[in-house]
Amino acid sequence: MTFIDRIGIDISRRLKLETAIEWAAKNGLKHIDIQLDTGDNALTRFDNKRCAAVRKLLDKHGLELGLHSSSSVNVAEYSPLVEDGVTQYLKRYVDLVVKLGASWTEMHAGYHFTRDIKQRMEAGKARLQKIVAYAEKKGALILLENLNKEPKDAEVHYLAHTVEEWQYYWDIKSPNFKLSFTANHAHLVPEGIEGFVKALKSTGFKRVHEVRLADCWRNGFEQHLVPGKGNLNFGKMFKLIEGAGFRGHYTTAFGTLDDMLASRAFFVKKAKAAGVKV
Repeated sequence: MTFIDRIGIDISRRLKLETAIEWAAKNGLKHIDIQLDTGDNALTRFDNKRCAAVRKLLDKHGLELGLHSSSSVNVAEYSPLVEDGVTQYLKRYVDLVVKLGASWTEMHAGYHFTRDIKQRMEAGKARLQKIVAYAEKKGALILLENLNKEPKDAEVHYLAHTVEEWQYYWDIKSPNFKLSFTANHAHLVPEGIEGFVKALKSTGFKRVHEVRLADCWRNGFEQHLVPGKGNLNFGKMFKLIEGAGFRGHYTTAFGTLDDMLASRAFFVKKAKAAGVKV
């Protein structure tokens, strides 16, 4: 597969799923990522008939589909009753991977409120272990994303936004549990992309199934900028990641759909200039 074919697009909430599949096929994409939380794409709106129709569309176009759960749902929830709802929400994403013929579902470690970080991490890890066991039975793949930092004085902070926090979940051992590395999130913290790649090399990059792309400012705030609007060196990043053995897919997540389509050629140019085989 050529380098450009490895670059897909995060549809997020921009299009109805069926429309997104047709749009992706029309534009020559090999994979897309989408969230199923609202409107026509809400988890509860997929009955067996609709799921079967989506599977046929994916097969027709030879397209890979990833499902992206919402980071606003706190995987690290421990409040009675609410925690049950979070578990059911994640299980539904796993169920739809199978029913829709999707290839993976992306999840997160949750968030804490500064003083309860230990309890939140323990609760989130326990829940992810439970969901991964469920995914094993269903035959679904789960990806855990490294999330973004929040301002230092914020009360709420995402978990797994540093190398150390992300690694806390890596000992969940299962062929159905892999990683999604968001390069722009790594660019926001002191260890940077280089620090994350160094840590990931310990696994031979074998567990990294996806790399997500957007621009931002080094040690800055969470912004999904169009490439060239921040200072992330994409050529250097591609050389590091490809040099570490990554051969999976990339997913763009910024701007408009047209912005992301146009960026694919930009990324190929930067990768080629850095010596990456395209």
